This record gives sequence, structure tokens and C-alpha cells, in this order.
Amino acid sequence: MSIPSTDPIADMLTRIRNALLVRKDSVEMPTNKVKHRIAEILKDEGYITDYFLLDGEKGKVLHLDLKYRDLQNGTITGLRRVSKPGRRVYCGAKAIPRVYNGMGIAVMSTPQGVMTGKSARAANVGGEVICEVW
Repeated sequence: MSIPSTDPIADMLTRIRNALLVRKDSVEMPTNKVKHRIAEILKDEGYITDYFLLDGEKGKVLHLDLKYRDLQNGTITGLRRVSKPGRRVYCGAKAIPRVYNGMGIAVMSTPQGVMTGKSARAANVGGEVICEVW
């Protein structure tokens, strides 16, 4: 029996980080709309190979196929949760963070949906900075 997480997005990032550390080909986790959109962004940006939804015992399960540059290194070298339940981080359109001088991405929740920092900057919208991936 699994204990429900108080921060499902941090749980998702931790599962990905741990799977990369032990060089797993894939990782599975309970899903919701935000996690599904984050997986879509990671695929579009080339950080994971693919993702899909499975029917699990207690609802839908998100399955991510991880991507590696070589035998030792994954395409994701770092993940960081920025906005946490105890401390939300918001920024305007002009203050969206650049991760590793454009080598990484910031994932943001905006009024137009969950998108990358680059997309939010282009749409001139601000919002909550969910996480950074590089």
C-alpha cells in the first residue's frame, strides 16, 4: 500500500531522478493532468523517449521511457522543484528564469496551461514556476 504524496510533482521528479541513477529504461507513477503535461513537455524537448498512460489497479499510471546519451549519462542531468507547497514561486512574463543559459527548461503553470518558460515568454504570460530541468 502506497502512502499518498503531499507533493505529487516532487514525487514525479524524484522517481525520474532515482530511475536515472540506477539506469532504468522506464519509470511508472500515478498520474494527473499536470504530470501528464510535464511528461508531454519532456518528450517535446527531447528529455525522454516517450510516455503513455496505462490502466493500473487504482487508476491511471503514467509510464515514461527514459532517454540516455550513452551508457553512463541520461539526457536529464538535473531536476529541481522550484515552487513547493510551502513556498510558491511566481514570476511575471519578463522575469521567467533561464535555466543554464537556455540549455535547460523551466516548466511553468500559466493561465494558458502548463508550458515551458520559453513558450510562456513568447506568449507574454507569467505564472508559477513548477520545476527546472537540465
